[in-house]
Amino acid sequence: MKVKRIVANIATQDVLAAQSFYHDVLGLDILMDHGWITTYGSTDEMSIQISIASQGGSNAHIPDLSIEVDDVDAALERVKQAGFPIEYELTEEPWGVRRFFVRDPFGKLINILAHV
Repeated sequence: MKVKRIVANIATQDVLAAQSFYHDVLGLDILMDHGWITTYGSTDEMSIQISIASQGGSNAHIPDLSIEVDDVDAALERVKQAGFPIEYELTEEPWGVRRFFVRDPFGKLINILAHV
């Protein structure tokens, strides 16, 4: 057996609220929309990973999702322009990433990062 895909599911009564963050800010495509569930993503091939953590690194809270981007500075600017609250300021971490944490429309803590 081989794992082909891992999907993170976020429970909400307002499925449309995701569009402002996951589509408009992060630029993910709508891959599926049944009204009661909308899947945002990319058709590009990506790594499959699950992280198990006792802390979020640098004694930060453990994020609900980590999203790697090609330009973390541009991502931060888009998040700020959209008015989403920054929970952990942009930081270059000793393990080789630059990252910040933001809350999505559902209160989930999102780690947005790029490798240095």
